[in-house]
Amino acid sequence: MKKFLAALAISTLLTTPAIAGDDGHGSHAKTDDHAAASDATIAKQRKTLAQNTEGQGFGPQSPRDIDAVKGDNKRAFNAAPAYTDMNLCNIHFHKNAEHKGKYFSTYAGNGDGHGYLSGYKYSGQLNKTELAPPSHTICPSAHGDLKSGDTIEVHYVHTTAQVEPGPTLGSCLSEAIGNPQLRVETQIYVLVNDKKALNFKDLTKHKKTGDLHQATGIPNNTGTPVQYEGSTTGPGYNEKGSPFQVSWSVRPQVTKVNIDTVGEWCKGNTFDEDHAHGVRNLVKNTDLLSAIN
Repeated sequence: MKKFLAALAISTLLTTPAIAGDDGHGSHAKTDDHAAASDATIAKQRKTLAQNTEGQGFGPQSPRDIDAVKGDNKRAFNAAPAYTDMNLCNIHFHKNAEHKGKYFSTYAGNGDGHGYLSGYKYSGQLNKTELAPPSHTICPSAHGDLKSGDTIEVHYVHTTAQVEPGPTLGSCLSEAIGNPQLRVETQIYVLVNDKKALNFKDLTKHKKTGDLHQATGIPNNTGTPVQYEGSTTGPGYNEKGSPFQVSWSVRPQVTKVNIDTVGEWCKGNTFDEDHAHGVRNLVKNTDLLSAIN
């Protein structure tokens, strides 16, 4: 029975993209082929989310404005340990920040209503050299590629399960532990055409230290992470609640990364990631948010 339940949990997470509620490999047409979603469409999605979660017992949701501390969701769960006491299991990124903060507060717009061309952008200034187009296409997908000046939100996903880093959230589970604690260390980057900027391949390095797989390149100079209890994200949860519990650590400052190195990472990595995921609508309903202490 235990093996069955563990297998069921793994199957559920493999078929229901969890940290990203859209696995990024969907069959949507190119974003350019979609008309921009109207404010009414986004408002309807928010209303549907509220209706589908009201009284159902859902825990706090993500993403959120990390500068807004109010939250009325009382569904409690224990915070996951520090990421240094957990196993790195997955790294992926979203085009535009899913979270909102002081330094990534410029709204990209409603996008196509399916999580693309929405989210939040770096609110600082870049010079002409940094904004110069790269010499080749970066991380292309059916939803477009990455450009100089784009913002990405990187999720370094950690688990208490004994696992190896790999593709999808399925890599964060094992038959031995079907319901591990999860933590996402989060960093917002802005892509620049500058060889002196940070190298994304260094930022995503990982190695096994003792019994744990560790992410060794997470920046430690972008402010004290805002920690809160939430859920998995991605546009697949725009109209329904995520049932998965996640402890979040979101760094409040943005740092620059060389766009060419992001392109190189997309060509081959442990996680089979080759392009950006879409974003979930920012959760504003305080009934679906935890309080930030």
